[in-house]
Amino acid sequence: QVQLVESGGGSVQAGGSLRLSCAASGRTFSSYRMAWFRQAPGKEREFVAAIGRSGSLPYYADSVKGRFTISRDNAKNTVYLQMNSLKPEDTAVYYCATADSTMSIVTMRIPARYEYWGQGTQVTVSS
Repeated sequence: QVQLVESGGGSVQAGGSLRLSCAASGRTFSSYRMAWFRQAPGKEREFVAAIGRSGSLPYYADSVKGRFTISRDNAKNTVYLQMNSLKPEDTAVYYCATADSTMSIVTMRIPARYEYWGQGTQVTVSS
């Protein structure tokens, strides 16, 4: 059984930074792509970033490109999301996710393609 546990959320002012972590257990972490999604109140869950098995090939949503960085430490079974220059519109619950199947650069952005999700961590950015 795959388990994902996020941490690192909190409240910051616009322009601030946060680093989210997602600790994985239950299978060989290094064998699977990892992703971050977010969901704001009243909105659909949206793709934020994804990273390949070895830490290469990061992909980002246009809305966070240049401000957020996804990385992973396979020795620690952990994926990170460094968020800089935060904006009020980044306020959401952030989730990490992974899947058994391989995905294209298109399908990796689709929440329904992921079988495993963490419980989420709240990020609130005030203006």
